[in-house]
Amino acid sequence: MASTTAAVVLAGGASRRLGHPKQLVLYRDRPLLEHVVQSVLQWPVDRVVVVLGAGAEEILEQVDFGSAVVAINDDWEEGISSSLRVGLDVLARDPHADLAFVVLGDQPGIPLDVPQQLLDAAENSSRLAIVPVYRYERSNPVLFRRQLWERLMTLEGDHGAAELLRAHADWVEEVRVDHLPPRDIDTPSDVADLTAGGGRHGGATAASR
Repeated sequence: MASTTAAVVLAGGASRRLGHPKQLVLYRDRPLLEHVVQSVLQWPVDRVVVVLGAGAEEILEQVDFGSAVVAINDDWEEGISSSLRVGLDVLARDPHADLAFVVLGDQPGIPLDVPQQLLDAAENSSRLAIVPVYRYERSNPVLFRRQLWERLMTLEGDHGAAELLRAHADWVEEVRVDHLPPRDIDTPSDVADLTAGGGRHGGATAASR
């Protein structure tokens, strides 16, 4: 069997800055996380894993995950690294899985052409991480080769892979895309901007983070 590509959607956080589950914020008449998951399911991927943590029962009741697989992170209070660990652990059990996008569950504004651009770059590069650069700013999703998954699973705390990738520039292939960076939805003002139509610009960089 040929190698496959997957996506891990990280959605295990407690939305402390917002005060209620950001995953369930209504965006275009659907919960924010549902919007993100349905978008990722349209990407050129063979499998989507969504990692939940805080408020998982409520989110499971209200979000349609389609064909995505849901994994529960019982250690979500450790931060984003624990959700990354859970998602990659699910993928690592599949010997054919070779590439994994890491996606934030609170970034609905990722342009649909970006994942294919990253995969195209991966065809021509042997580097371990393919990172989009939006107008000079690194952001998400980041595409990781399987060779790096084990290292990513050793990260700790509320940090994604950004510091690791900065420390190992030789691992990174940058792909410049002609879009504004996707923004995180973290605060009430972010929600107000989102519902007013602004899904892009100003995002943290999770894979990034």
